[in-house]
Amino acid sequence: MAKAAFVAIVGRPSSGKSTLLNALCGHKVSIVSAVPQTTRNKVRGVITEKRGQLVFVDTPGFHHSERKFNIHMKDLVGSALGETDSTLYVMDSSRPSGVEEEELAVLLQSHGGTVIAAVNKIDAERSDPAAVEAFLADKLPTARTLRISAKTGEGLPELKSALFESAPEGDQMYPGDIYTDQDPQFRVAEIIREKAINLTQQEIPHSIFVEVSDMEVQKNGKLLWIRAFLMVERDSQKGIVVGKGGEKIREIRTLAQKELTKLFPYAIYLDLRVKVSGNWRADEALLKRLTR
Repeated sequence: MAKAAFVAIVGRPSSGKSTLLNALCGHKVSIVSAVPQTTRNKVRGVITEKRGQLVFVDTPGFHHSERKFNIHMKDLVGSALGETDSTLYVMDSSRPSGVEEEELAVLLQSHGGTVIAAVNKIDAERSDPAAVEAFLADKLPTARTLRISAKTGEGLPELKSALFESAPEGDQMYPGDIYTDQDPQFRVAEIIREKAINLTQQEIPHSIFVEVSDMEVQKNGKLLWIRAFLMVERDSQKGIVVGKGGEKIREIRTLAQKELTKLFPYAIYLDLRVKVSGNWRADEALLKRLTR
């Protein structure tokens, strides 16, 4: 009988979880940025093969902080562990283990269940996989450990086989041609946010969220018209996102629109604007909606 499992992907910020998810699924499921904690939601990606189906739940980077925004994202990690059959723990072999790894190891030990640890970035110049493996042997000795590079693909076939081996027998949860269950508005918002994060670099990434207000198919099914708002916390940030003479917002719009044409069977027109929503990261209702 075929295998079927939900797999939580956990790890500290910038460990390569989203890059690994995209590589395993063979499609862009989760947005990627050099900025830590880009992922804010439990993003699902699906692999379907003859041997079964794996449904991955990518979670926000596990970050030690008492800020309300970060507490919300840590809670998402905990809830994902309670909803999945096994855990894929992604560790960055190019950085020393820190407090986040210590906390995650304790969480995974207390949760129980199957843990497969992917020692990632073995292609990096400062990679020290032996140090990571020593940490795992001490803090999470029941975990099965594999060395990988999500960037180059090294070790991914072996990782995928290990995940299928640990999966219980069962029927697939999604049709075989599905690689994600994200709704269209979420995918649009995430792509816009990715472009904004990458183009504003370290200036305001965590102060941005995207609200898609309208999507409408026009011109006899040939054009998808989208209106979306890039929301920032302060007027000064609005100026950064808009840029001199509107240059930055045009660049964000152009890059997002180009990528969106790969997702939808229409030409895309993106009406993108910038608005200020003061201190949104302290808004409990909004945080629950954005980090669903």
